[in-house]
Amino acid sequence: QGQFVESGGGLVQPGGSLRVSCTASGFTFSDFGLSWHRRAPGKDRELIAAITAFGAAWKYADSVKGRFVISRDNSENKIYLQMNSLKPEDTAVYYCNAYPIPFHSWGQGTQVTVSS
Repeated sequence: QGQFVESGGGLVQPGGSLRVSCTASGFTFSDFGLSWHRRAPGKDRELIAAITAFGAAWKYADSVKGRFVISRDNSENKIYLQMNSLKPEDTAVYYCNAYPIPFHSWGQGTQVTVSS
């Protein structure tokens, strides 16, 4: 069963950029697609970005398409989400997990707050 530790969140102004990271362990990292999800206040957790095992293809939710970029480093067991042109509605706790079927366990996430 995989384990994930997210980091890099913080407070950023609207229009700003931020990169969050995730370190994975407990499974063969390069065998799995990976994903980023987020949970905004009062809302369900949603899938926002996914990447295949060797980074050959990507998938984005309409709400982040053109602004966010998912990437991975199979040598470091890390997943990244570069977030640009941030909006207040991007405020959420961000999580990573496997894709297309997430593992049962989730990390604690990293809080991203977009506010002036």
